[in-house]
Amino acid sequence: MESTDYTQLDYDKLKKQLSFNFAENKAIKDLQIKPDAFIPVLFSLKFGGDWSFKTSELEAMAVKEKITRYNEIEEEGYTLERVTLFVNPILISTEGKVLRLEKCGTKNERELVERPFRVQLDAEDIILAGLNPAAMEIHLERIKGPLTFEGSAAYGVSHEMEHLAGGEHTGKFIWEFKYRVQG
Repeated sequence: MESTDYTQLDYDKLKKQLSFNFAENKAIKDLQIKPDAFIPVLFSLKFGGDWSFKTSELEAMAVKEKITRYNEIEEEGYTLERVTLFVNPILISTEGKVLRLEKCGTKNERELVERPFRVQLDAEDIILAGLNPAAMEIHLERIKGPLTFEGSAAYGVSHEMEHLAGGEHTGKFIWEFKYRVQG
């Protein structure tokens, strides 16, 4: 039998990670939400970005917004991340058209796609997670919809709703653009 040198393991880090995982499980139980429905929030908090997850019984989507708080006098601040979880989301309306470059994890290159500027949606259950790096806290709160998103958050909603519907937006690739040098 091969021996393992456990002295090389970072026990403090492992204890913190396990403690964090137990706190996640407690939060899921306290919110009385199916653990699978919480996966998009966990991914958004741990890896960043917007995420969606689908099973035969539920659809869940997390959309992340960033809000920077900055004190001009002290010249310091922090960026609050607000992640909104929608369990079985329902798209109510879309407005406007915005051309933007996007890259999805399933593709190698960015593509030019059209997304709505504003979306309104509701869901069976909506949970707001506020990640505050200054306080080192994640605040969870159940909220009521419908909610309206504009700009980047609206694009995220549109993109993740596409995934939940089983579709994938395709557009023009970056190499189809033309360079124009001035001067």
